[in-house]
Amino acid sequence: MRRVFVETIMEIAERDQRVLLLTGDLGFMALEPFADRFPSRFVNVGVAEQNMVGVATGLAEAGFIPFVYSIAPFAALRPFEFIRNGPVLHHLPVRVVGIGTGFDYGHAGATHHAIEDIGVLRTQAGLSIIVPADSHQARTSILATWDLPGPVYYSLGKSDLAPVPGLEGRFQLGRAQTVRKGGDTTIIAMGAIALEAVAAAEILALAGTSCSVVVVSSVVPPPIEDLEEILSMSALAVTVEAHVPAGGLGSLVCEVVARCAFRCKVVTCAVRRGRDGQSGPNEWHLRRNELDRDSLVRTIQEQWR
Repeated sequence: MRRVFVETIMEIAERDQRVLLLTGDLGFMALEPFADRFPSRFVNVGVAEQNMVGVATGLAEAGFIPFVYSIAPFAALRPFEFIRNGPVLHHLPVRVVGIGTGFDYGHAGATHHAIEDIGVLRTQAGLSIIVPADSHQARTSILATWDLPGPVYYSLGKSDLAPVPGLEGRFQLGRAQTVRKGGDTTIIAMGAIALEAVAAAEILALAGTSCSVVVVSSVVPPPIEDLEEILSMSALAVTVEAHVPAGGLGSLVCEVVARCAFRCKVVTCAVRRGRDGQSGPNEWHLRRNELDRDSLVRTIQEQWR
């Protein structure tokens, strides 16, 4: 999604001179088109993510719309206090861009895995959180939210994966997108792992189990009305996320079910293995955490035995 992100903010920057791009010494072979086109609006602050958010806060106070770019844990977790006390506290339009959802930076090790960022940032009232499922939705979500009055966190996948079937780039703030309809199980997915969720639903359909698949990309504001409607008619909901169970999509869905007292069983498929020093590609981590399509199929089939 990096390429689409750069292309999209360049398009926005062409028509709005308030748009700036700051990086924490990252984004090589990705951000150069913006830097070349808008050299006076591109700043590499160095390996200083806290300072980067502080600078962006000042720029936003001065009337600019700064995008700050880094690998997701360094964009969201390292400067968390600065996000909290800067753009969130003062309601400023800083756009924090975290690249590499879940295990996208698999070989780089645990320090680079973005498996807590959504849960941590969901604690901050007034901070919009957008987690596109594919590159097409990344573009439409950025175009729909770049000029919001308050701060935004974009959690973007590192790679340009295949489009999520049925999504077609659809995005609306505070809404969920249904990409597949079925009557037996509702699968609710967040982020690029939605591709595995759809693949699992396709496998299950061949085995006689009909699944709906819902993509939640607007995490804050959450799609409460959509989730209430969907969950009120579901006997079984399975949430899928490359994120720890606490604070992410599973928590959001369980909050809705509990508040509305729905008779819907919720199974949360999330990152449950603790850090043990082992590393590998994204696909390997998904299998270890039973988040790949085959594991999702087994999990859902076990619920119907």
